[in-house]
Amino acid sequence: MQCIGVAHAAEVPAYDKRLTSLSYPFEVNTFRLSSQGEDLSMAYMYLKPDEGKPVVTLLHGKNFNGAYWQQTAELLHSQGYGVLIPDQIGFGKSSKPTHYQYSFAVLANNTRQLMASLNIQHSIIVGHSMGGMVATRFTLLFPQISEKLVLVNPIGLENYLLYETYTDIETVYQSELKKQPEMIVNYQKKNYYDGKWNDDFARHAAFLQGWIKGPDWQQLARVNALTYDMIFTQPVIEEFGNIQVPTTLILGTRDRTAPGRANKRADVQRELGRYDKLGDEVKQRNSRISVVELSGLGHLPQIEDFNRFKGPFLDAIQ
Repeated sequence: MQCIGVAHAAEVPAYDKRLTSLSYPFEVNTFRLSSQGEDLSMAYMYLKPDEGKPVVTLLHGKNFNGAYWQQTAELLHSQGYGVLIPDQIGFGKSSKPTHYQYSFAVLANNTRQLMASLNIQHSIIVGHSMGGMVATRFTLLFPQISEKLVLVNPIGLENYLLYETYTDIETVYQSELKKQPEMIVNYQKKNYYDGKWNDDFARHAAFLQGWIKGPDWQQLARVNALTYDMIFTQPVIEEFGNIQVPTTLILGTRDRTAPGRANKRADVQRELGRYDKLGDEVKQRNSRISVVELSGLGHLPQIEDFNRFKGPFLDAIQ
């Protein structure tokens, strides 16, 4: 299997929809489930805990799969924690149904079923980017399972359609079909890493580039459009006041991620994606939420500067 750490799109191999030829950092297992009349396969990695230690469930973002949690998982496991890292349905090595009602509730419920199959009765729930929206919905649906909630630069801290016009799924699909591999690097370099780029950053972008070059891009583009839609139509921020479990929000304050920013309505004055301000807004909704700000870091603090990230993250977990 191939493990990619190159920086140029031309050097990235093509990948099929299940990333068959791409290696993950830990053993990949498959959980089979029936959902919405379809037989689906959910890929996951699971590192068992030491006796008496909890399991931490790490939920990936939209432009990622579970593999980018490698350093975080190794850190947690070295401390005795169990680590569960699923690829959500529609992502990574999991099934990619196109006739499926993607929702954060469905993804959360699929994750709960996976946990039940592994006899995980309680877990600390961690979500990054879109995974933060899944993690929030999981905690709201299953508070009895959720010991703590840790959100790392989650999207969804704003109700985007209060400020933007809606773009229908077919329009997003057609836009996805036009993507080129080099566009992945250009977007991530600008929006994630403050204009910087290296082999480590490239490694986490390679599978997206390989998908565009691969045989299943039309199907994947459709799934991308469907999962993009739930970000806008299923906001979680309005329910932050209902979160009861101990919650920590870890924010790289340089982050300006705001899905759909290009569609902001002309009459809206608000600057979207201001993560240097969003922590205060969250505290106004729920004063029990702890906010930890990492000055100068962007959307992926755990990738951009793991040494700065790991201390506040372990504090939140412990």
